[in-house]
Amino acid sequence: MSIDTQFNNDTHSAPEATPANPKNTSLSTLDVLESEAIHIIREVAAEFERPVLLFSGGKDSVTVLHLAAKAFWPAKIPFGLLHVDTGHNFDEIIRFRDETAEKYGLDLTVAKVQDYIDDGRLRERPDGTRNTLQTQPLLDAITGGTFDAVFGGARRDEDKARAKERILSLRDEFGGWNPSSQRPELWNLFNGRHLPGEHVRVFPISNFTELDVWSYIAREGIELPELYFAHDREVFARDGMWWATGEFSTPREDETVTTKKVRYRTVGDMSCTGAVESSADDLESILAEVAATTVTERGATRADDRISAAAMEDRKKDGYF
Repeated sequence: MSIDTQFNNDTHSAPEATPANPKNTSLSTLDVLESEAIHIIREVAAEFERPVLLFSGGKDSVTVLHLAAKAFWPAKIPFGLLHVDTGHNFDEIIRFRDETAEKYGLDLTVAKVQDYIDDGRLRERPDGTRNTLQTQPLLDAITGGTFDAVFGGARRDEDKARAKERILSLRDEFGGWNPSSQRPELWNLFNGRHLPGEHVRVFPISNFTELDVWSYIAREGIELPELYFAHDREVFARDGMWWATGEFSTPREDETVTTKKVRYRTVGDMSCTGAVESSADDLESILAEVAATTVTERGATRADDRISAAAMEDRKKDGYF
């Protein structure tokens, strides 16, 4: 579905008030979440000088991008995209990222971890994963682009650290996050004031859950990378997850490669993101699967988040996400 067709035929706005329903009280949960997110995006675009949207090609950042398109329709989104490329990303994700930026006509800034490894600013980790190496390239890209507000796709159910964070998350001159510096956001009033050198991370879908995101994607007909849907792939078992075989994910001698029908609940560095065995190859099946699960997507398929209970919070304090 083209952008023009999608928004011109949008049937998901609030129903009109009628004599029988003068207060128009039939807004759904998704309507309310969408309205809040659009309000946040518009407020930030009005208040800050140089916003940018962190775009990985994953479902959450795709959802934020779709909300931004609706927020400014029929005008163009007034900010660009930023991606930190670990060099270990799935080919499908990189292809989808580039096609999406072109479709929306947005500038895409790519910070490459490989450049930092090549010139000695970063070193490869012993375990081979590069997900935790994204912090410095991200902070340098923010500084280099003079971005003062950075949109992210974090949700309230994604990690325990989110319980300490607000919709607007102040980052200091080193890009770090201090949980004690969080500002109150009563009555949806967002304080974006910051000193030179500081910036703010913005999370418009903070009140979404994983199920909300999938429900919204289904309702809006949002296009996603094919990795999210069940497909046959050569994998091997390790640490309770299915790992795709590839240049950055190779089995050990005692690990057997087999073909399984799998899908990805979250998309990150190929060397730290596992798949789940699944037959959910359409949105309806994925909604049923997510509704029934009792394990978070990061807890189930992200090896870097199993390092410690506070792994994500520690990275946030250093400037990640």
